[in-house]
Amino acid sequence: MEGAGLGSSVNCKIVLCCRAMDWVERVTGVNQWSRGGERAPHKPLLLLYALGCFQRQGGRPIPFSAAEADLKRLLREFGPPRKTSPGYPFHHLAKDGIWLVETAEGPGSPGSELGRLRDSRATGRLHPDLVRALHDDSRLVAQIARALLDANFEPSLHPDICLAAGLDLTVLEANTAGEDTRPEIRIARRNPAFREQVLTAYEYCCAFCGYDGWLDGIAIGLDAAHVRWWAFEGPDELANGLCLCALHHKLFDKGVLGLTHDLTISVSRKFVGRTSTAKEMVFSLAGRPVREPQPGLEHVEPEYIDWHSRQVFRSPARLG
Repeated sequence: MEGAGLGSSVNCKIVLCCRAMDWVERVTGVNQWSRGGERAPHKPLLLLYALGCFQRQGGRPIPFSAAEADLKRLLREFGPPRKTSPGYPFHHLAKDGIWLVETAEGPGSPGSELGRLRDSRATGRLHPDLVRALHDDSRLVAQIARALLDANFEPSLHPDICLAAGLDLTVLEANTAGEDTRPEIRIARRNPAFREQVLTAYEYCCAFCGYDGWLDGIAIGLDAAHVRWWAFEGPDELANGLCLCALHHKLFDKGVLGLTHDLTISVSRKFVGRTSTAKEMVFSLAGRPVREPQPGLEHVEPEYIDWHSRQVFRSPARLG
């Protein structure tokens, strides 16, 4: 009898794992507009926001009037440089079978126009089957969230996105410590040698500011940054990498900093900093040449610079 109980428990875990895999694949497989590598993370941002709402209040409907400002901020901060209405993902995600929209008149979305969503008192909610799965498996919120983040954003942005979406993955993953919370659903894998290759090429020195800190023989605060994001077919190759300090890596991924074809640094005109520190650490970089890798090693390829300029950098650039 004792053995039968153990077997039943194992079978239950296997079933939950398979269901989790299915939901992770369904959620990360939502239809996204794409053309030539352009970023369109509008639905993933709404899903992350909805998971944050689930973590705080369960599967209750989310009024568009309550979500509009939050979605607008998420899209402005973590979406592509072009403007997008928060009504777009709120309406269009309903076509993927994991999000339902209703109005005061009944089921169905009134469209993506903001006025119609407001006037109809539209609400959105995760599909009841997904909500049930989230309740049944305590690991699933973290699994889906991590998969969405990995598939759409650079790792340097993940903590900020979670904070803005109201997601506390630290709590979720701490409660499932020792369990596998990240199903293996992607064939492509990051190259573990990429970081060492990039840092060695730039001699453990930030290519923007020259920072080169070490502690007990270990480099501290230096990252291997992708120019074209790995989530958007950016390869783990030196021609797509830069050694950057943690600050300038974050600013590069947020679009404050960029690159030109002649490998000088661009600073967004939209960035504001009033202190001498901001001037020294950011504004002074405008027009400065990027540190070169060791002789004979690859510089950043123009095609990756082009992608970053279109999809990440917040143009226009400051003039010196």
